[in-house]
Amino acid sequence: MDKKLLDILCCPASKQPLRPLSAGGLKRLNDAVAAGALRTVEDRPVDAPYGAALITADGKLVYRIDDGIPVLLADEAAVVSAIDGIAA
Repeated sequence: MDKKLLDILCCPASKQPLRPLSAGGLKRLNDAVAAGALRTVEDRPVDAPYGAALITADGKLVYRIDDGIPVLLADEAAVVSAIDGIAA
């Protein structure tokens, strides 16, 4: 993702900065999706794996990136604070 774009993006809910999710974090995230353990802020299950994602500075929310475009909709954010190792 373009560094200039990343510098201006923020979480629409908390206004925290966002950073790309690491490869290890993405694997843990997709493991949680496969196990049916990942849910959105609105408590809907996430049923599709992520190809790429952005995570908030506090490591609590993740936003999907689809075809290189961040999906920054607050109700689509996945709650990841309870999943060990995501923010690493």
